[in-house]
Amino acid sequence: MDWLFSFPNVLKIDTNAIDSAVRAFAVSAESALDAVSNGLGGLVSSIGWLLRHIPWFVLVFLVVFLGWQARKNIRSGIFYGVLFALIGAVGLWDMMLVTLSIVLASVLIALLIGLPIGILISGSDRASRIVRPILDTMQTMPVFVYLIPALLLFGMGNASAVIATVIYAVVPVIRLTSLGIRQVDKEVVEAAKAFGSTRGQLLFKVQIPQALPTIMTGVNQTLMMAMAMVVTCSMIGARGLGMEVLEAVNRIQIGRGLVAGASVVILAVILDRMTQGWFSGKDPEGSGKEDGRVR
Repeated sequence: MDWLFSFPNVLKIDTNAIDSAVRAFAVSAESALDAVSNGLGGLVSSIGWLLRHIPWFVLVFLVVFLGWQARKNIRSGIFYGVLFALIGAVGLWDMMLVTLSIVLASVLIALLIGLPIGILISGSDRASRIVRPILDTMQTMPVFVYLIPALLLFGMGNASAVIATVIYAVVPVIRLTSLGIRQVDKEVVEAAKAFGSTRGQLLFKVQIPQALPTIMTGVNQTLMMAMAMVVTCSMIGARGLGMEVLEAVNRIQIGRGLVAGASVVILAVILDRMTQGWFSGKDPEGSGKEDGRVR
């Protein structure tokens, strides 16, 4: 009766051939891959250099100011500033700056790739049908799978982390850019056409401004996914808070892991709350105010 519970036939996939093909490509395109790796490493280093040359109290004040402006509540700004300073108080300030530089570099590249693709597929059903399965695959693929080709092609370090993070985090901004533009009121679009708007004017003066809240939600989600992925990328040599968590796991140091993990959470919460406030204008304190109106 084993045949009832055992699959009758198993395909033997030659995974070694796939590995050999990728390695052969890595060797043949070594110069190009090195150029990309150096460029990405330089971008991360430049952002890190800029962050390291800003005094810590200026960064804390900037968090307070941005939190205040984004959330329209000075108490929220002070609270975020205290949390941000707490990362430095536990001795993880430099690691936090490294993590933040990788996140910012990854998000910048993801937006440069994702926004044009989202705009493209918003105006073409055929392009949307082609891209949608690819996005579904990218979004459901286990995150650790992205580490393998990034490591093989670009080696250990921040460049591989940026590549893997971009692939993982670019999906929300593509989806929500396309969705936001498609959901623009058709009567508004028709009115713009009736007034003689060109295709470019229709896109940049009508559709994108109308879709901006949805697009910015995608930007926020991309930022959060990048924050999550950059910690995972410590497995392929990305420095920062993720490496601190990984070392704590390897050495079974619970306290060290909790402190580093809490720092990751603080940074993610600050980025999330501030971007949500800037992009949506919502009050996090639940005061019932939104965009100047009382619900």
